[in-house]
Amino acid sequence: MLRVSSLSPALTRTSPLFAVFIKTPLVLMPPNSDILRPLRNCHRTFCDKRSYDKQFIHLSFNKSTNFCTSSLSQRPSTLNESTMSNKAKKKARRESPEGLLRYKLDMCSKVGNVVEALRLYDEARSNGIPLTQHHYNVLLYLCSSSSSSSTELGLKRGFEIFRQMGVDKIEPNEATFTSAARLAAAIEDPEMAFDLVKQMKSFNIPPKLRSYDPALFGFCKKQNADRAYEVDAHMIESGVVAEESELSALLRLSVDLKLGDRVYEMMHRLRAIVRKVSESTAGIIEDWFNSETAKKIGDENWDLDKVKEGVLKGGGGWHGQGWLGSGKWRVVRTEMDESGTCRSCGEKLICIDIDPKETENFATSLTSLACQREAKADFMQYQEWLERHGPFDAVVDGANVGLINQKTFSFFQLNSVVNELHQMSSSKKLPLIVLHKSRVHGGPAVNPRNKKLLEFWKKNGALYATPAGSNDDWYWLYAAVSSKCLLVTNDEMRDHLFQLLGTSFFPRWKEKHQVRLTTSTRGVNFHMPPPYSIVIQESEQGSWHIPTVTGDDLENPRQWVCATRPKALAAHFQSRFS
Repeated sequence: MLRVSSLSPALTRTSPLFAVFIKTPLVLMPPNSDILRPLRNCHRTFCDKRSYDKQFIHLSFNKSTNFCTSSLSQRPSTLNESTMSNKAKKKARRESPEGLLRYKLDMCSKVGNVVEALRLYDEARSNGIPLTQHHYNVLLYLCSSSSSSSTELGLKRGFEIFRQMGVDKIEPNEATFTSAARLAAAIEDPEMAFDLVKQMKSFNIPPKLRSYDPALFGFCKKQNADRAYEVDAHMIESGVVAEESELSALLRLSVDLKLGDRVYEMMHRLRAIVRKVSESTAGIIEDWFNSETAKKIGDENWDLDKVKEGVLKGGGGWHGQGWLGSGKWRVVRTEMDESGTCRSCGEKLICIDIDPKETENFATSLTSLACQREAKADFMQYQEWLERHGPFDAVVDGANVGLINQKTFSFFQLNSVVNELHQMSSSKKLPLIVLHKSRVHGGPAVNPRNKKLLEFWKKNGALYATPAGSNDDWYWLYAAVSSKCLLVTNDEMRDHLFQLLGTSFFPRWKEKHQVRLTTSTRGVNFHMPPPYSIVIQESEQGSWHIPTVTGDDLENPRQWVCATRPKALAAHFQSRFS
């Protein structure tokens, strides 16, 4: 239960929670807004704006009040659970007035019916049904995300409900503040949205990325760079990592306002976090390089030694010394050949190494996550098995490989891949095949030929059958990471499981270790990891290569943005070596 500093009941209206739930929306919204009309009388009843801050400063923090997840001002629950079984308790809660209201509001949330949700809310209050944190959060979510046809109604009632939640002393959470921030964004008041996020910290509620979006996007829309970057700094301080949409918005703002240093900063944050960009972000980058500002900005006499030192410190692929050269940029869409050479400018991209310590740390975190989501004894037994039979030169996601372009699981196709990997291996060791237990003992596995094949793999320590109820993804991924070897799968590894692994190391590891497959009438074709890193690269000569998500380097070549300054580059080297 959340505890915050407060006063005696007579001064409850001046508590910090009251400031969040009542003062902030009313003070910061336009004074003549129709949305506020229903709330003005209530606000005047509590305090006068001119004296509010004075009252707030003189708060006493010696007393405390309890905030709860259910309304204190409503009648208590009529359930007597002391003599009921757990099953009966659940049923009684579900069928209670509060439980039925929750169900109906959840249904409204699924279809986005804010009008019906508000009708249910009014009915519940008139009938004295206690409202919980969940009830309020669903209502706030609906009001903050209502469609254009009900936007005004959603805003009008949303702030009213937000205020009432504070009056009822319902404990807020991250979802509460985020919905309120979205309400603020809907009336184009990013200041209010940012203030709400800052208030979250005072209640020990860690903000999420979505909590910052209303303020950040609002300031970007208003082209207020100082405040937008203040929100960005607050995010960093709170340990919240921006993603492409946030960085793209800041990039667009910086390009529009001709902030060259900020554009440079955003380019490198996109490199570090996003790696390859969407078409919309690529368009913003092209706009920058084609702009008059970009033509004029840059160091014409850069220090090559400092640039080389920057590349060495950064691990390759960038130097961080700022824009190099001056003059018009040549900006084109291009492709890389198999060796990583740009088909436009002829520059060869590099392969950025992974620190072995990072791999070890990743394997440790992978083990921790797997043991949380799998039967710990099963996964530890698997690790012991790997110690005895590993390391391997390659790991095969058996289920994925056996189903590529197949209607039913194909042991023939899986065996073809295994044999090819066996021949490719310098140690001539069979790869590890990871299959779920059900595929080893049922279906096509009962065929005598397939059964014989499975026995051969098992005898040679090349087959591991994951136990019933397990997710085999954890098993083949851990084996590939711990063996520091190739992983053969067409799984894009984008679902929730892989999102748990974070956005920094895992994409880099996958790029350097994943082998993908295509099939044709000739059989299976292997697509090995590229000899270069698919990431934004800044060369020692000042040119840039930005990979996009268009193309997959399998059937369609990946599209890159190539930005170079040919004349500036030639002039620089002529002055250096003449």
